Amino acid sequence: MEDIIQKFGKRIKELRKERNWTQDEFSKISGFHKNYIGMIERGERNPSLKNIETFAQAFKITISNLTNNIEENGI
Repeated sequence: MEDIIQKFGKRIKELRKERNWTQDEFSKISGFHKNYIGMIERGERNPSLKNIETFAQAFKITISNLTNNIEENGI
Protein backbone atom coordinates (compact mmCIF):
# COMPACT_ATOMS: atom_id res chain seq x y z
CA MET A 1 0.00 0.00 0.00
CA GLU A 2 1.28 3.43 -0.92
CA ASP A 3 1.80 6.03 1.74
CA ILE A 4 0.68 9.65 1.52
CA ILE A 5 4.12 10.84 0.34
CA GLN A 6 4.06 8.46 -2.63
CA LYS A 7 0.48 9.43 -3.46
CA PHE A 8 1.41 13.11 -3.35
CA GLY A 9 4.35 12.44 -5.67
CA LYS A 10 2.07 10.70 -8.15
CA ARG A 11 -0.26 13.71 -8.04
CA ILE A 12 2.60 16.10 -8.80
CA LYS A 13 3.73 13.93 -11.71
CA GLU A 14 0.16 13.64 -13.01
CA LEU A 15 -0.35 17.42 -13.00
CA ARG A 16 3.06 18.03 -14.58
CA LYS A 17 2.38 15.56 -17.38
CA GLU A 18 -1.11 17.00 -17.99
CA ARG A 19 0.67 20.23 -18.85
CA ASN A 20 3.26 18.44 -20.99
CA TRP A 21 6.07 19.80 -18.85
CA THR A 22 9.37 17.98 -18.44
CA GLN A 23 10.89 17.92 -14.98
CA ASP A 24 13.39 20.49 -16.25
CA GLU A 25 10.61 22.81 -17.45
CA PHE A 26 8.71 22.38 -14.19
CA SER A 27 11.92 23.11 -12.33
CA LYS A 28 12.15 26.50 -14.01
CA ILE A 29 8.47 27.26 -13.37
CA SER A 30 8.44 26.18 -9.72
CA GLY A 31 11.94 27.26 -8.70
CA PHE A 32 12.76 23.78 -7.37
CA HIS A 33 15.77 21.82 -8.59
CA LYS A 34 14.80 19.08 -11.06
CA ASN A 35 16.41 16.47 -8.79
CA TYR A 36 14.10 17.55 -5.96
CA ILE A 37 11.08 17.28 -8.26
CA GLY A 38 12.13 13.76 -9.25
CA MET A 39 12.52 12.79 -5.61
CA ILE A 40 9.06 14.20 -4.81
CA GLU A 41 7.49 12.34 -7.73
CA ARG A 42 9.09 9.06 -6.62
CA GLY A 43 7.92 9.57 -3.03
CA GLU A 44 11.45 9.88 -1.69
CA ARG A 45 11.00 13.30 -0.10
CA ASN A 46 8.39 14.64 2.29
CA PRO A 47 7.68 18.22 1.16
CA SER A 48 7.06 20.97 3.68
CA LEU A 49 3.77 22.81 3.74
CA LYS A 50 5.53 25.84 2.24
CA ASN A 51 6.78 23.69 -0.67
CA ILE A 52 3.29 22.27 -1.18
CA GLU A 53 2.06 25.86 -1.47
CA THR A 54 4.80 26.57 -4.04
CA PHE A 55 3.80 23.50 -6.08
CA ALA A 56 0.16 24.68 -6.08
CA GLN A 57 1.19 28.17 -7.19
CA ALA A 58 3.33 26.74 -9.99
CA PHE A 59 0.32 24.77 -11.27
CA LYS A 60 -1.93 27.82 -10.69
CA ILE A 61 -4.30 25.81 -8.51
CA THR A 62 -5.27 25.84 -4.85
CA ILE A 63 -3.58 23.63 -2.26
CA SER A 64 -6.95 21.93 -1.83
CA ASN A 65 -7.09 21.10 -5.53
CA LEU A 66 -3.49 19.91 -5.46
CA THR A 67 -4.22 17.47 -2.66
CA ASN A 68 -7.72 16.60 -3.85
CA ASN A 69 -8.58 12.91 -3.44
CA ILE A 70 -5.09 11.80 -2.46
CA GLU A 71 -6.25 10.00 0.67
CA GLU A 72 -9.67 8.86 -0.45
CA ASN A 73 -8.88 7.60 -3.94
CA GLY A 74 -5.24 6.70 -3.62
CA ILE A 75 -4.18 8.61 -6.71
